[in-house]
Amino acid sequence: MRFEPALEQGRLLRRYKRFLADIQTASGELLTIHCPNTGSMLNCMSEGARVWFSRSSDPKRKLPGTWEIGETPHGRLAVINTARANSLVEEALRAGVISELAGFTALKREVPYGQERSRVDFCLEYPSGTAFVEVKSVTLGFADSHVAAFPDARTDRGAKHLRELSALARAGVRAVQLYCVNLTDVDAVRPAEEIDPAYAAALRDAVEAGVEVLVYGAEISPQGIQLVRRLAVHL
Repeated sequence: MRFEPALEQGRLLRRYKRFLADIQTASGELLTIHCPNTGSMLNCMSEGARVWFSRSSDPKRKLPGTWEIGETPHGRLAVINTARANSLVEEALRAGVISELAGFTALKREVPYGQERSRVDFCLEYPSGTAFVEVKSVTLGFADSHVAAFPDARTDRGAKHLRELSALARAGVRAVQLYCVNLTDVDAVRPAEEIDPAYAAALRDAVEAGVEVLVYGAEISPQGIQLVRRLAVHL
């Protein structure tokens, strides 16, 4: 995924009201831009840190730009725009980067499924059957550790998705939880039990039920983002 046009750089002044961020551009311009991240962004931002944003020329938009990448307090780069995760995964799927899911004959997004009326991120068709793939974006890192964690805030919705995948797996349908690690300098992912013990328990239950857990890490720069390698999972 290449950024066209190129991202602009600035400094974070503050994030507030969840979806707003005040920044100062390299030229000294003060802007309020959209922060497209529904999470807590724990360990993802600090005042004065570098940010990279895309600027919009659409006169109908209320805000002139979107926060895409941020520098974390630990010197890593994190993808702030969580909407990028599914596009990154689709790009990687079609390029064959995610070898465990290669060989599909059809790909559909946002397919309704499950007893709790969910929508799965990807439904992949194979000659041998169907695979349901749920994607989560991981950005929570820690100082002096190469192990990231998910989630960064309590997520009842995330636990629901694991229950849905577990039901599929018990019924003999291939079900996959894919963590898209949108954070540099990471080698593995673990459940953030200290933040959401219910999610951590649901993940372990899902693995017991037969849900596959895949973790792929992204290469991140102001020029573009791409999934490049499989990482470990620590349950």
